[in-house]
Amino acid sequence: MSRFARRASLLCCALLVTLLSPLGAAQADSADPTNAADPVRVMPLGDSITGSPGCWRALLWRDLRNAGHTNVDFVGTQAPQGCGFAYDDNHEGHGGILATTMADQNQLPPWLAATDPDVVMMHLGTNDVWSNRSPATILNAFGRLVGQMRANNPQVTVLVARILPMNAANCAECGQRVVDLNAAIPGWAAGISTAQSPVVAVDQWTGFNPATDTYDGVHPNDAGNVKLAARWYPALVPYLG
Repeated sequence: MSRFARRASLLCCALLVTLLSPLGAAQADSADPTNAADPVRVMPLGDSITGSPGCWRALLWRDLRNAGHTNVDFVGTQAPQGCGFAYDDNHEGHGGILATTMADQNQLPPWLAATDPDVVMMHLGTNDVWSNRSPATILNAFGRLVGQMRANNPQVTVLVARILPMNAANCAECGQRVVDLNAAIPGWAAGISTAQSPVVAVDQWTGFNPATDTYDGVHPNDAGNVKLAARWYPALVPYLG
């Protein structure tokens, strides 16, 4: 059931209870559990940086809970992976995936239909950079993905990462390719953003050091996961209601 259908069903139930209750709407509102706010459904979307195991998600979830943001539901179709403590481990991280492939093959729509996110946290482009896709090609794919998100939910919020820097031994050019892509993301995000469906660039690049924050020049280690969670947190909180 879509989010809109769920809310319509809840409204119908609430109206029926109000009409039938001899004590009127005030008692119905205080007693009916369907009046509780729906949780905000957040999809972490990306490649292995998000999903293998993507322990920044665990840290982010714990930080949100500790700060009182408990009405949050991480969503995704991918299998949970352990990070040392219990947390909401649903996600849409696919190791090795390219944003261009995801868009070209229409892989995203069924994941959206299965999970119905209100907010998407997207860290994509690392494998596209590795495969020497141009910034324009990558951003064109991003645009198609955002269009698919909006087709599923016209009010979706999309948080798009300026991706982590790379210093891979077998891709000497990747570091500059990341710089070029990241330089283009804020302007692209501003151009596609709307009041109904914001698209917000989140800077995961500044202050991230591949020498100390990754274990291979690409994937975050424990220190890198802390930095990822810390950057997602202030970007996400304003959209949690």
